[in-house]
Amino acid sequence: MDKLKKFASDCYLAIIVLFMYAPIATLIVLSFNSGRSRAKWSGFTTDWYMEMWSDETIMAALRNTIIIAFLSALIATVLGTIAAIGINNMKSWSRNTIMSITNIPMLNADIVTGISLMLCFIAFRISLGFHTILIAHITFNLPYVILSVMPKVRQSSKDTYEAALDLGATPTQAFFKVVLPELMPGVTSGFMLAFTMSLDDFIITHFTRGAGIDTISTLVYSQVRKGISPTMYALSTVIFVTVFIILIMGNYAPEWLEKKKSKEN
Repeated sequence: MDKLKKFASDCYLAIIVLFMYAPIATLIVLSFNSGRSRAKWSGFTTDWYMEMWSDETIMAALRNTIIIAFLSALIATVLGTIAAIGINNMKSWSRNTIMSITNIPMLNADIVTGISLMLCFIAFRISLGFHTILIAHITFNLPYVILSVMPKVRQSSKDTYEAALDLGATPTQAFFKVVLPELMPGVTSGFMLAFTMSLDDFIITHFTRGAGIDTISTLVYSQVRKGISPTMYALSTVIFVTVFIILIMGNYAPEWLEKKKSKEN
């Protein structure tokens, strides 16, 4: 009976994984198809990857996407970490009120956030462009960073900070050498989550971008009407493989470093 349950659970897990990664596997296969048809295999080629690197439009969209994602995640992480520490030091009712307000952008539909930000920029006569996309991404990334850092802030002890001050450290030294290392797992996860959300966003970017500014998501959307080029399959494959390698390194690098240190000792 136990073997049957284990077999059933393994089959269920395999089906879930299949549904999750079958579309990605299809995309990867099509990126090596020499023809443009998605229904017919015309032979193996890497020409789409070579064409991708030489396409200025795709490279510009890729640069915009990565720069916006990195800057918005970095700024949102700094502001969100400071906000989480400040919220944690509030009184109970104030803290609950602020956290409820923080949850609103996460519960809102993206189209509501995108349109409201666009109307806000227009109302203040701010021309749409790179800077408005960056501001919009920082805005919707902040709640995710706060919610990632807040649990670590609650787990941290004020005694260590006060002990560092008693031992002669300045408030700045105590924060960076005592408090921040305790919060770093939450800060790192908040940064990675914000980076991923920004990298993947389309709706908010679509409403807050100006003419001539494209990210990967908006470029794909513009190609839907005339047909998506296989070079986008190649680009998506490169992004997936890169993210996969980063995740593997993030999961196994700390364990490998600990084993290396233990062998050296």
